[in-house]
Amino acid sequence: MSATAEPFAELPVAPKPALRRFHQARWDEPIIFELSSPGQRGIGVPAADVPAVELPDAVRRKTPPALPEMAQLHVLRHYVRLSQENLGVDVNIAVGQGTCTMKYSPKVNDTFVRDPRIAELHPAQPEDTVQGVLEVYWRLEQMLKEISGMARVSLQPNSGSAAIYANIAMIRAYHAHNGEAEQRDQVITTMFSHPSNAACAKTAGFEVITLMPDANGHPDIEALRAAVGPRTAALLITNPEDTGIYNPRIAEFVELVHEAGGLACYDQANANGILGITRAADAGFDLCHFNLHKTFSTPHMCGGPAGGASGVSERLAPFLPGPTVERDGDRYFLDADRPLSVGKIRPYLGVTPNVVRAYAWIMTLGAEGLRQVAETAVLNNNYLMHKVLQIPGASVQWDKRRLEQVRYSWRELSEETGVHSEEIGVRAADFGVHYWTSHHPYLVPEPFTLEPTESYSKADLDEYAAVLAHVADEARRDPQFVKNAPYNQTIHKIDPTPLDDPKQWAPTWRAYVRKHLS
Repeated sequence: MSATAEPFAELPVAPKPALRRFHQARWDEPIIFELSSPGQRGIGVPAADVPAVELPDAVRRKTPPALPEMAQLHVLRHYVRLSQENLGVDVNIAVGQGTCTMKYSPKVNDTFVRDPRIAELHPAQPEDTVQGVLEVYWRLEQMLKEISGMARVSLQPNSGSAAIYANIAMIRAYHAHNGEAEQRDQVITTMFSHPSNAACAKTAGFEVITLMPDANGHPDIEALRAAVGPRTAALLITNPEDTGIYNPRIAEFVELVHEAGGLACYDQANANGILGITRAADAGFDLCHFNLHKTFSTPHMCGGPAGGASGVSERLAPFLPGPTVERDGDRYFLDADRPLSVGKIRPYLGVTPNVVRAYAWIMTLGAEGLRQVAETAVLNNNYLMHKVLQIPGASVQWDKRRLEQVRYSWRELSEETGVHSEEIGVRAADFGVHYWTSHHPYLVPEPFTLEPTESYSKADLDEYAAVLAHVADEARRDPQFVKNAPYNQTIHKIDPTPLDDPKQWAPTWRAYVRKHLS
């Protein structure tokens, strides 16, 4: 090569296929308990070099724990095979997880949480040995205070729903402190708010009133006027709701609830479209919550533990879950001396690995980066909506601009072909993409909910829309072919009958053996 030659030749770029070939790995993989082979060991544990301690009979096992016995390599193969049978954000375009904000989580953040100084922490360590992690908790709380406008934040909840329940508990404690607990027994929410709001309120003993959408797709403000009164404990509302529609009268909603003596609680689990643009406090809210595993890019962890954050205004601060993380000069400590606190929402403090991940994500982006996340998420969502609405048979209810997600409808396609939204989603999985319908009830007929976030490129969105267009075309040409899907997956059809009978549910392997094999 001459000194003046280019070090690398420019290679021609092949056009990206609109529909890539895909087939899910399929292993006839038994349950790990079935793989157990007596006598096999993954590692030889040396004998203890400390004197044995005699335990009381009351705490001694009568028999050894029934754990699988396997060699290391067999354990590795088992879990790698199971991972190959999954669809996930690391291997496919997951914009179809709508309302769950399945964004890319930077792998460098996983490096941080695997560090022994995080991975080997014990919740009962003395405070002087965990000053670093307490500082991370404290600093993340300060960031979330700025993002929400709230006076205090607690990171104790271990999920979004736990954060909602923490807020409900504080609402109940606040009214009890003011002598109105028995009187204020109603919580108002909306049909397109996250169902966990109604569920947590009901679990806490409140009567739930649900506002339906008006002709414009917004929660009906006249229905709110009729619902508020002396029995109103709080309004729990998601905005934008799970339709992606932002309620422009949100401050008026809050004012109506305050005039009735109630509290206003903002569900900001999906703050992906409003980061750095609007805050809960700006609309007058008393409480809010975030999902660290949605907006702030920590893994969902198979449904938990994930990570939640509860934020409150100054007047609700005394009721925060305890202990709280406090700072005294350069020292950080846990304050459990809080007489009005609702107590612990979970054992110990919070989900430390996800707290560290969220802290690192925010620190990397900074204030300008957070706003860019929101702007990009909204841009991606509206671009994808433009592409999807070009597919014959797809539509949206209410002609409104959307923020970070859209709840679409296949009603026209379903009426023409008999193919339902769930069946389109199953067939879409044959192309390696994820798809979600919506929360029940299906107020939007034949729904599918997409949320592209800021993580996906234009090419990703084009490919995803091409998959939907292809499946819709298949439904018109051969409806039964779509109904019989999937073809390229680990499994094919699932018999729904056992799922409808709680007596057949088996949440553990031992329950399965007891119910179905004995």
